[in-house]
Amino acid sequence: MIFLQLFYTFTKIGIFNFGGGYAMLSLIQDEVVNKHHWLTVKEFTDIVAISQSTPGPIGINAATYTGYTAVLNEGYPVWAAVLGAVLASLSVIWLPFILMISISKILMKHHKSNTVQSIFGTLRPAIVGLLAAAAIMLMSKENFGDPSDSPFVFILSIFIFLFSFVGSRLYKVHPIIMILLCGLAGLLIY
Repeated sequence: MIFLQLFYTFTKIGIFNFGGGYAMLSLIQDEVVNKHHWLTVKEFTDIVAISQSTPGPIGINAATYTGYTAVLNEGYPVWAAVLGAVLASLSVIWLPFILMISISKILMKHHKSNTVQSIFGTLRPAIVGLLAAAAIMLMSKENFGDPSDSPFVFILSIFIFLFSFVGSRLYKVHPIIMILLCGLAGLLIY
C-alpha cells in the first residue's frame, strides 16, 4: 500500500510542479508531512539540508529520501526502503519527462506565439509564489530555534542568516565560501 501511495503522491507532485525543485518543496511538505505524516517537520527540514548538499536536483533528492524514510518507518526492511526511494524518485520525473518529450517539438515551433507567451506570463507569478512559500516554510523553529526556548540560539541564527544574505547579495561572496563560513560558525558556536 505504501508503494502505491508513494507512486501516486510523487507523480502528482511531479506533474503539478512548475519552477524547479525549490518550488516543489512546499508541495512535497504538504503531501509528506501534513497529509500522509510520513515525516515530521524536523525530518523534512533535514531532507532540505541533505538535498541541497548532495549532487542532483533538490526535488528528486527530496523524493528519494522521503521514499526511503517512509517505507522504513512503515516497518519494511532496508531493501524495501531502497525500492521505495527508487520508486519515489522515478515517480516524480516519469510523467513530466514524457510530457516534455511529447510537447517539446510543438513548443519550439510556437514559442513566439501570443498564446504560449500568455501561458508563460501567467506561470511566472505562480512560480514566484511557490518559491516564496518554500522560503517561508524554511523559516521555522527547526531552522532558527524558538525564541522562548533559547533566545541566544534564535538571535544567533538570525545573525547567521543576515550575515549570509548580506555577504552573498551585497558583497557577492561566492556561495561555496559562504557555506564554508556558515558551517565553520555552526561548528564553533553550536
